Amino acid sequence: MASMTSSSASLILLVLLLGSMMVASAANLNQNFDITWGDGRANIINNGELLTLSLDKTSGSGFQSKNEYLFGKIDMQLKLVPGNSAGTVTAYYLSSKGTTWDEIDFEFLGNLSGDPYILHTNVFSQGKGNREQQFYLWFDPTADFHTYSILWNPQRIIFSVDGTPIREFKNLESNGVPFPKNQPMRIYSSLWNADDWATRGGLVKTDWTQAPFTASYRNFNANACVWTSGASSCGSNSPSATSSNNAWLSQELDSASQQRLQWAQKNYMIYNYCTDSKRFPQGLPTECTTS
Repeated sequence: MASMTSSSASLILLVLLLGSMMVASAANLNQNFDITWGDGRANIINNGELLTLSLDKTSGSGFQSKNEYLFGKIDMQLKLVPGNSAGTVTAYYLSSKGTTWDEIDFEFLGNLSGDPYILHTNVFSQGKGNREQQFYLWFDPTADFHTYSILWNPQRIIFSVDGTPIREFKNLESNGVPFPKNQPMRIYSSLWNADDWATRGGLVKTDWTQAPFTASYRNFNANACVWTSGASSCGSNSPSATSSNNAWLSQELDSASQQRLQWAQKNYMIYNYCTDSKRFPQGLPTECTTS
């Protein structure tokens, strides 16, 4: 009995140790991301707990994930450029490569001090986008960190902010709408100057006396299928494919989440391509008219 107790205790300690290692790995941004450009304007600091991107008149900066993913639930906390951020864009997105790429976008469009940020979302499939929805936020995204999430599974894409869904893009391949499901994607982020369009259609330019502009990232978590050497870590022969940890693979919005989605869209959506009949005089895109 004593030996069983000792063995059980050892097993518990091992599980706790492995769990703590997994948490540490998930939290260490050095293990998940590579700085890709910016000539020193991007940095991972505080033992991998914080990543910062900066923009000045010479250059912006960016990073990308070490892993490629084919489906996942991706969370990242961001704190956006404070003050007069007009003309700047902080982009945080998933993307594949090639001329018929897939992409899932969060873009944060800077604005004058006191004016709200615009959260711009888009979905590309097979190289086709033009599916923009834009939102104001119900908080100041520059005052503290907030969690921005992408749930991407074979049935749908859900954009969420602090756990509140703001947008759902369903798989409507049965109606002829391409859906991102075959191309693995990396996570990318960049902070760059887009004052030719970002703020009031380019009317408000970047005030370089406010530079450097800085955005911050922390608490990344990817509960996702990693794509390696042409195979997914969530392959049908993998025990993890059916585990409770991968419940997101078939997750959909329940009634409470649907209500929160409707609340966000009713109160904070400022542009929806699916209602822009002037932009689509030949008729709205198929996904806009199909339930």
